[in-house]
Amino acid sequence: MTSAAVEILGLGLGILGWVGVILACGLPMWQVSAFIDVNIVVAQTIWEGLWMNCVVQSTGQMQCKGTGQMQCKVYDSILALPPEVQAGRALTVIVALLGLVALMVTVVGAQCTNCIRPGKMKSRIVIAGGAIYILCGVLVLIPLCWFANIVISDFYDPTVPSSQKREMGAALYIGWAATALLLFGGCLICCCSCSQRDESSFPVKYSAPRRPTSNGEYDKKNYV
Repeated sequence: MTSAAVEILGLGLGILGWVGVILACGLPMWQVSAFIDVNIVVAQTIWEGLWMNCVVQSTGQMQCKGTGQMQCKVYDSILALPPEVQAGRALTVIVALLGLVALMVTVVGAQCTNCIRPGKMKSRIVIAGGAIYILCGVLVLIPLCWFANIVISDFYDPTVPSSQKREMGAALYIGWAATALLLFGGCLICCCSCSQRDESSFPVKYSAPRRPTSNGEYDKKNYV
């Protein structure tokens, strides 16, 4: 019963991580404008994501007090995008599809379902589902770290103008949290299934029935 509860917990964490990856993929806040100037009369915030960029304009002495409007535009050409954006698109879409596959595989082999008869094959299927969740976490970590490295490098580069400096957006933090959930959930599923398989692999020994001898007494071999 304990292993089944841990398996369900790992599956729940994997599902949350999968949803977080989809959310991070759709948000346009992978990198945002960095406000370095002290006096801001007309503030223009730029959000850049994998699929679109948004411009938020607010007027007033302070950005938080002014009224503004937001305009978003989807990228026109895929081939004209930077390589990190193209890789981020491809990997996040692959992770979204693999997360669905991991969910179906894990549910099929879970202890709380009867899709497959209990045995080694059922445990192997659950381990495969957990491994796919771990693979999803590793794949989505690549574009997140790539974006973060570019943002930090450009921010501290003196040759980059202040208007072009960016900061890490909320989508990166959501993606890192989703990565942690995917990795932790996949490890729980794999460890739980491995321990269950080890427990069920011990052979069961049955003692032979005692057979009486010709004089009606039991043979001494039965007591050895």
